[in-house]
Amino acid sequence: MIEREDNREKKSIIKRTVLWAVLFLFLLAAFSATWMGLYMAGTGTVLPGKAVTVNIPKGSSVKTIGHILGKAGLITYDQRFLLLARFSGYSGRLQAGEFRLKGGNKPGDVIRELAFARPVQHPVTVIEGLRAREIAELFGGGGWCDMADFVSLTEDRAFIESLGFAGLSSLEGYLFPDTYLLTAEMKGAEKIIPMLVHRFRSVWRELVSDIDHEISMEKTVILASMVEKEAAVANERALIAGVFANRLARGMRLQSDPTVVYGVENFSGKITRKQLRYPTPYNTYTLPGLPVGPICNPGKESLRAALHPAETKYFYFVAKNDGTHQFSKSLTNHNRAVRKYQRKKKNKDVK
Repeated sequence: MIEREDNREKKSIIKRTVLWAVLFLFLLAAFSATWMGLYMAGTGTVLPGKAVTVNIPKGSSVKTIGHILGKAGLITYDQRFLLLARFSGYSGRLQAGEFRLKGGNKPGDVIRELAFARPVQHPVTVIEGLRAREIAELFGGGGWCDMADFVSLTEDRAFIESLGFAGLSSLEGYLFPDTYLLTAEMKGAEKIIPMLVHRFRSVWRELVSDIDHEISMEKTVILASMVEKEAAVANERALIAGVFANRLARGMRLQSDPTVVYGVENFSGKITRKQLRYPTPYNTYTLPGLPVGPICNPGKESLRAALHPAETKYFYFVAKNDGTHQFSKSLTNHNRAVRKYQRKKKNKDVK
C-alpha cells in the first residue's frame, strides 16, 4: 500500500516537473519571440527619408558590420542582429564597400538592402587636352591614387606592354578624357590607368570601324593631340588637321607652338624666340614631321579629325585671340594675318 502511494507521489512529481518545464519553455519562447519581435520592429536613429554613407572594409565579419551599421544609426546593434542576419539567409551576402543606406528601416530591411546595394559611385571628369601629369594630379588630388605612382606607371614599359601597347615608352595620349564613375575599392593607379586605356581602345575601335585602309594608331594619336591643343572651337578641328596634313605632304615643318611648350620644362606661359629655335624631340619648329610622341591626351572629336582631316588648300593658321583662327593659303597672307592679330593682342594687353 505504501509502495503504491510512493509511486503515485513520484508520478505526481514528474507530472508537475514536466508541466513546469513546459510552462518555462513556453514563457522562454514567448519572451524570446517578444524580445526578437521588438528588435525586428525597431529602427535606428536615422530618420526616414535620410540616407547615411557607410564604409564596410573587406573581410568584415557580420559582427563588425553590425557595429558599423549601429554606429551609423541605421540599426540598434546587439546580439539579435547576428541572429537575424543568420536566419535571414543574408549573412554570407553582406557586401564590403561604400554604400548609401536609407534611414528609418527595420533591421531586416537594412540587412537585405546591404546584401543587394550598389556601391556609391564618385564621378571624376578628365577633360580633353590634359597631360598625363595633370591627370595624375587630378586623381591624386582626389585621393584616388598616389600621383607619383600614376606618373611612374605611365612611363613603365612593362606595365605599358601589359596593357597591350608594346613599343610605346609612355601612355601619354592614351589616357582617354571622359567622366569615370569610381567606387571606394577602385583606388590605386594600377586600377585607374587601365580603365582610362580601356576607354581609349573602345573609342578607337569605334572610330576606325569603317576605315578599310591601314592606319598608324601612334601617328594618329600624335596628330590628334596637336589638334586638341590648337583647336579651341569644335568646328575648326578637322580644318586644323587638314592644314597639318597639307604641310606633312609638302615636307614642311608643322611649326606648332604647343609642341614647343611640351618640350620645355617649367614653361612660364610665354614662348620665347630661343625656345622656338631650341631643338627638342617635340619642337616642330626644328623637327621635320611629327613630334616624337603625343603632347596631351586628345578626346574623341580630335581623334576623329586626325583620322578624317578636312580637304583644304590652307597651309597656315594664326589665332585671332577669340578662340578662332585665321587660315591662309600663302605665307604672304599668313604673315599679314599674324601682324594684324598680334597687333590687336598687344593693344589689348596694353589696355
